[in-house]
Amino acid sequence: MNDVNDEVSSEVAEDGDDFDLFEGDEETGSRKKRKPRRKLVLLAIVLVVLIGGGWGAYYGAGSYLGIGAYGNYSGDGDQDVLVQVDNGATTRDIADTLLSMDVIRTVRAFLNASAGNAEVGNVQPGYYVMKTHMSGDAAVTRLVAPASRVGNVQIKAGTQLDDTKNPDNTTKPGILSQLAAASCVTLNGTKSCVSANDLHKAAQTADPTKLGIPDWAVPSVQKALPANRLEGLIISGVYDVRPGTDATTLLKSVLSQSAAKLSTLPQTSQDTGLTPYQVLVAASLIEREAITSDFAKVSRVIYNRLARGIPMGDDSTINYVLDQPLLATSDADRAKPGPYNTYLNTGLMPTPISSPSQEALTAAVKPADGPWLFFVKCDKDGNSCFGVTQADQDANVAKAHAAGVF
Repeated sequence: MNDVNDEVSSEVAEDGDDFDLFEGDEETGSRKKRKPRRKLVLLAIVLVVLIGGGWGAYYGAGSYLGIGAYGNYSGDGDQDVLVQVDNGATTRDIADTLLSMDVIRTVRAFLNASAGNAEVGNVQPGYYVMKTHMSGDAAVTRLVAPASRVGNVQIKAGTQLDDTKNPDNTTKPGILSQLAAASCVTLNGTKSCVSANDLHKAAQTADPTKLGIPDWAVPSVQKALPANRLEGLIISGVYDVRPGTDATTLLKSVLSQSAAKLSTLPQTSQDTGLTPYQVLVAASLIEREAITSDFAKVSRVIYNRLARGIPMGDDSTINYVLDQPLLATSDADRAKPGPYNTYLNTGLMPTPISSPSQEALTAAVKPADGPWLFFVKCDKDGNSCFGVTQADQDANVAKAHAAGVF
């Protein structure tokens, strides 16, 4: 019998030690079966995990879909929070973002409140001041309210980085001042802004290779005067800036957005004989010198003068240095030497002189066909008259005087 028991014990040992088949009684020498205790423990652990996981899944589904007791917050919310709506975001995407920031209690609460509301579908990318713990209805109402959107600015074509003086002596805010105003936000009673002075400092001193500008613009930016080096690199359009960021981060964000708008310029400028940066310079000049319908013809005048080595002779470049958008300039101002004096210098200016539009950029790479070397605004609607000879120009100037243009 001992041999048999030894064999059984050996087999059990080989199978593992999850449990023993027999347990001996030292006093009686009898044997009885031992309960499979370790398997029972493992089974209990599995049940606990399954129950816990099931409850977690139920809770998560409840929070997301609005089932059970997790459907909605009540009221208009508690603390202010800044929410970003990404470009191309759907209503569901917006709901997911709001849920992640505890603005709403469930995705379903927001989706139900959005049903049939066409304004939600028209929510633009950008930044919005919302509140935590809002009901679905309150979140929808606040999101579509114009006052909730912050950090949005529209840069108009022809605007300079710096402020300029209008003929009536009022101030026209430049791009940096507009960005400073757009950076302001009030959260929970505290207002924060990036100052225009800080933006000016960042524009003049920050490493241009780390500001998000196109690679093809970096060499020209590095050679330009600090005050002018970023001119024209923020082209016209709508921009979103995140309130609460520092000046350099804000500037980089806007320059990166503009660089995306300029991404095709290296390709479109290949047949012009100009570098992409020179095209940008030409486009800024076109923007300041003409109305849209005359852009292509003014562009041709620029190319014709460049080809013949004739100074551009544009008042807008003189006024750029003076920070004033006047139509004409004085003899004294035109006689002052400087890199932006296109009466004394041949070729293009060292930097753009304003924020160009896409239409001006298109004209700069696709000039109209024609022999013109001159143009002047000749009516009060802003239309230009074009000429081939100096006599043509003199006649057009006389026409402009007669019309009271200047």
